[in-house]
Amino acid sequence: MDSALSSPSGAPATGGGSMYLSGTDQTLVKLLVAGPFGVGKTTLIRALSETQPLHTEEVMTQSGAFVDDLAGVREKTTTTVAIDFGRLTLPGDLVLYLFGTPGQKRFRPLWQDIARGALGALVLADTRRLADSFEVMDIIEEAGLRYAVAVNTFPDAPNYDSEKLREALDLHPETPLVLCDARDRDQSVDALISLVGHVLAHTPQENQNP
Repeated sequence: MDSALSSPSGAPATGGGSMYLSGTDQTLVKLLVAGPFGVGKTTLIRALSETQPLHTEEVMTQSGAFVDDLAGVREKTTTTVAIDFGRLTLPGDLVLYLFGTPGQKRFRPLWQDIARGALGALVLADTRRLADSFEVMDIIEEAGLRYAVAVNTFPDAPNYDSEKLREALDLHPETPLVLCDARDRDQSVDALISLVGHVLAHTPQENQNP
Protein backbone atom coordinates (compact mmCIF):
# COMPACT_ATOMS: atom_id res chain seq x y z
CA MET A 1 0.00 0.00 0.00
CA ASP A 2 1.50 3.36 -1.03
CA SER A 3 -0.81 5.25 1.32
CA ALA A 4 -1.32 4.14 4.87
CA LEU A 5 -4.60 6.01 5.16
CA SER A 6 -6.87 6.50 2.16
CA SER A 7 -10.52 6.55 1.16
CA PRO A 8 -11.27 4.97 -2.23
CA SER A 9 -14.58 6.43 -3.40
CA GLY A 10 -17.20 4.29 -5.08
CA ALA A 11 -14.83 1.44 -5.90
CA PRO A 12 -16.67 -1.14 -8.02
CA ALA A 13 -17.13 -4.65 -6.69
CA THR A 14 -15.19 -7.35 -8.45
CA GLY A 15 -15.73 -11.02 -8.97
CA GLY A 16 -19.52 -10.84 -8.81
CA GLY A 17 -19.99 -9.20 -5.40
CA SER A 18 -16.57 -9.27 -3.76
CA MET A 19 -16.43 -9.09 0.04
CA TYR A 20 -13.30 -6.97 -0.31
CA LEU A 21 -14.87 -3.85 -1.83
CA SER A 22 -18.16 -2.51 -0.54
CA GLY A 23 -18.82 0.19 -3.14
CA THR A 24 -18.85 2.86 -0.41
CA ASP A 25 -16.19 5.18 0.92
CA GLN A 26 -13.71 3.27 3.04
CA THR A 27 -10.81 4.41 5.17
CA LEU A 28 -7.90 2.03 4.73
CA VAL A 29 -5.36 1.78 7.53
CA LYS A 30 -2.16 -0.25 7.53
CA LEU A 31 -1.17 -1.46 11.00
CA LEU A 32 1.58 -3.69 12.33
CA VAL A 33 1.18 -6.46 14.87
CA ALA A 34 4.58 -6.62 16.52
CA GLY A 35 6.25 -8.24 19.48
CA PRO A 36 8.99 -10.64 20.47
CA PHE A 37 9.27 -14.24 19.35
CA GLY A 38 6.42 -16.50 20.48
CA VAL A 39 4.20 -13.77 21.93
CA GLY A 40 1.03 -14.61 19.97
CA LYS A 41 1.09 -12.38 16.88
CA THR A 42 0.00 -15.13 14.48
CA THR A 43 -2.71 -16.25 16.89
CA LEU A 44 -4.13 -12.73 17.20
CA ILE A 45 -4.26 -12.15 13.44
CA ARG A 46 -5.88 -15.55 12.97
CA ALA A 47 -8.54 -14.61 15.52
CA LEU A 48 -9.20 -11.20 13.98
CA SER A 49 -9.09 -11.59 10.22
CA GLU A 50 -12.42 -11.58 8.39
CA THR A 51 -10.70 -13.16 5.40
CA GLN A 52 -8.49 -16.23 5.23
CA PRO A 53 -5.29 -14.91 6.83
CA LEU A 54 -1.91 -15.31 5.19
CA HIS A 55 0.65 -17.05 7.38
CA THR A 56 4.28 -17.89 6.65
CA GLU A 57 4.88 -20.26 9.53
CA GLU A 58 7.50 -22.97 9.33
CA VAL A 59 8.31 -25.82 11.69
CA MET A 60 11.22 -24.92 13.92
CA THR A 61 14.36 -26.95 13.38
CA GLN A 62 17.12 -28.08 15.72
CA SER A 63 19.38 -25.45 14.13
CA GLY A 64 16.93 -22.73 15.13
CA ALA A 65 17.34 -23.65 18.79
CA PHE A 66 20.73 -21.94 18.73
CA VAL A 67 19.30 -18.57 17.56
CA ASP A 68 15.74 -18.49 18.94
CA ASP A 69 15.39 -18.19 22.70
CA LEU A 70 12.66 -20.63 23.77
CA ALA A 71 12.64 -19.55 27.40
CA GLY A 72 9.00 -19.32 28.43
CA VAL A 73 7.74 -20.77 25.15
CA ARG A 74 9.08 -24.33 25.24
CA GLU A 75 5.84 -25.62 23.71
CA LYS A 76 6.32 -23.54 20.54
CA THR A 77 7.00 -25.68 17.44
CA THR A 78 6.56 -23.18 14.55
CA THR A 79 7.76 -19.66 13.79
CA THR A 80 6.84 -16.91 11.31
CA VAL A 81 9.59 -16.49 8.71
CA ALA A 82 8.14 -13.60 6.67
CA ILE A 83 4.78 -12.03 7.54
CA ASP A 84 1.27 -12.72 8.70
CA PHE A 85 -1.49 -10.76 7.01
CA GLY A 86 -5.15 -10.26 7.84
CA ARG A 87 -7.99 -7.83 7.19
CA LEU A 88 -10.64 -6.46 9.53
CA THR A 89 -13.46 -3.99 8.87
CA LEU A 90 -14.64 -1.86 11.78
CA PRO A 91 -17.89 0.15 11.95
CA GLY A 92 -17.82 3.26 9.80
CA ASP A 93 -16.11 1.46 6.89
CA LEU A 94 -12.73 1.60 8.59
CA VAL A 95 -10.70 -1.21 7.02
CA LEU A 96 -7.60 -2.41 8.86
CA TYR A 97 -4.82 -4.23 7.03
CA LEU A 98 -2.85 -6.14 9.66
CA PHE A 99 0.77 -7.09 9.02
CA GLY A 100 2.34 -9.43 11.56
CA THR A 101 6.09 -9.04 11.80
CA PRO A 102 8.68 -11.66 12.79
CA GLY A 103 9.97 -11.16 16.31
CA GLN A 104 13.57 -12.33 15.91
CA LYS A 105 16.48 -9.89 15.54
CA ARG A 106 17.65 -11.48 12.29
CA PHE A 107 14.43 -10.36 10.56
CA ARG A 108 14.93 -6.64 11.31
CA PRO A 109 15.62 -5.66 7.66
CA LEU A 110 12.37 -7.38 6.67
CA TRP A 111 10.57 -5.55 9.50
CA GLN A 112 11.72 -2.21 8.13
CA ASP A 113 10.25 -3.05 4.72
CA ILE A 114 6.95 -4.21 6.21
CA ALA A 115 6.68 -1.08 8.36
CA ARG A 116 6.83 1.30 5.41
CA GLY A 117 3.50 3.11 5.10
CA ALA A 118 2.11 1.83 8.42
CA LEU A 119 0.29 4.26 10.72
CA GLY A 120 0.85 2.39 13.96
CA ALA A 121 1.59 -0.88 15.70
CA LEU A 122 -0.02 -3.15 18.27
CA VAL A 123 2.81 -4.51 20.40
CA LEU A 124 2.08 -7.82 22.09
CA ALA A 125 3.83 -8.51 25.38
CA ASP A 126 4.17 -11.51 27.69
CA THR A 127 4.51 -10.99 31.46
CA ARG A 128 6.79 -14.04 31.65
CA ARG A 129 9.40 -12.12 29.65
CA LEU A 130 8.52 -8.43 29.53
CA ALA A 131 12.11 -7.41 28.85
CA ASP A 132 11.88 -9.02 25.40
CA SER A 133 9.43 -6.27 24.38
CA PHE A 134 11.88 -3.39 24.79
CA GLU A 135 13.78 -3.95 21.56
CA VAL A 136 10.53 -4.12 19.58
CA MET A 137 9.25 -0.89 21.13
CA ASP A 138 12.60 0.79 20.45
CA ILE A 139 12.38 -0.15 16.77
CA ILE A 140 8.83 1.16 16.52
CA GLU A 141 9.73 4.42 18.25
CA GLU A 142 12.74 4.85 15.94
CA ALA A 143 10.36 4.46 12.99
CA GLY A 144 8.17 7.24 14.42
CA LEU A 145 5.09 5.02 14.74
CA ARG A 146 2.36 5.35 17.34
CA TYR A 147 1.68 2.13 19.20
CA ALA A 148 -0.43 0.47 21.85
CA VAL A 149 0.62 -2.44 24.04
CA ALA A 150 -1.55 -5.53 24.48
CA VAL A 151 -0.42 -7.92 27.20
CA ASN A 152 -1.31 -11.42 26.03
CA THR A 153 -2.75 -13.26 29.04
CA PHE A 154 -1.18 -16.69 28.75
CA PRO A 155 -2.71 -19.19 31.23
CA ASP A 156 0.56 -19.72 33.11
CA ALA A 157 1.73 -16.09 33.01
CA PRO A 158 1.84 -14.00 36.22
CA ASN A 159 -0.77 -11.27 36.59
CA TYR A 160 0.07 -7.65 37.36
CA ASP A 161 -2.09 -4.56 37.57
CA SER A 162 -1.95 -1.98 34.80
CA GLU A 163 0.09 0.57 36.74
CA LYS A 164 2.84 -1.95 37.49
CA LEU A 165 2.89 -3.06 33.86
CA ARG A 166 3.10 0.52 32.60
CA GLU A 167 6.00 1.17 34.97
CA ALA A 168 7.80 -2.05 34.01
CA LEU A 169 7.43 -1.27 30.30
CA ASP A 170 8.29 2.42 30.81
CA LEU A 171 5.28 3.51 28.74
CA HIS A 172 4.41 7.10 27.90
CA PRO A 173 1.20 8.15 29.71
CA GLU A 174 -0.64 8.46 26.36
CA THR A 175 0.32 4.99 25.17
CA PRO A 176 -2.68 2.64 25.49
CA LEU A 177 -2.17 -0.54 27.52
CA VAL A 178 -4.72 -3.35 27.48
CA LEU A 179 -4.91 -6.98 28.56
CA CYS A 180 -6.19 -9.51 26.05
CA ASP A 181 -6.26 -13.18 25.22
CA ALA A 182 -4.97 -13.29 21.64
CA ARG A 183 -7.19 -16.32 20.99
CA ASP A 184 -10.32 -14.34 21.84
CA ARG A 185 -11.70 -12.32 18.92
CA ASP A 186 -13.63 -9.80 21.01
CA GLN A 187 -10.69 -9.05 23.30
CA SER A 188 -8.35 -8.77 20.31
CA VAL A 189 -10.75 -6.37 18.56
CA ASP A 190 -10.84 -4.22 21.69
CA ALA A 191 -7.04 -4.11 21.68
CA LEU A 192 -7.00 -2.99 18.06
CA ILE A 193 -9.67 -0.37 18.68
CA SER A 194 -7.52 1.13 21.44
CA LEU A 195 -4.65 1.38 18.95
CA VAL A 196 -6.79 2.80 16.14
CA GLY A 197 -8.24 5.46 18.41
CA HIS A 198 -4.74 6.43 19.53
CA VAL A 199 -3.41 6.54 15.96
CA LEU A 200 -6.31 8.48 14.44
CA ALA A 201 -6.29 11.00 17.29
CA HIS A 202 -2.72 11.90 16.27
CA THR A 203 -3.11 11.70 12.49
CA PRO A 204 -2.97 15.13 10.85
CA GLN A 205 -6.16 15.79 8.90
CA GLU A 206 -4.18 16.71 5.79
CA ASN A 207 -2.88 13.10 5.59
CA GLN A 208 -6.42 11.86 4.99
CA ASN A 209 -7.42 11.88 1.33
CA PRO A 210 -10.96 13.08 0.52
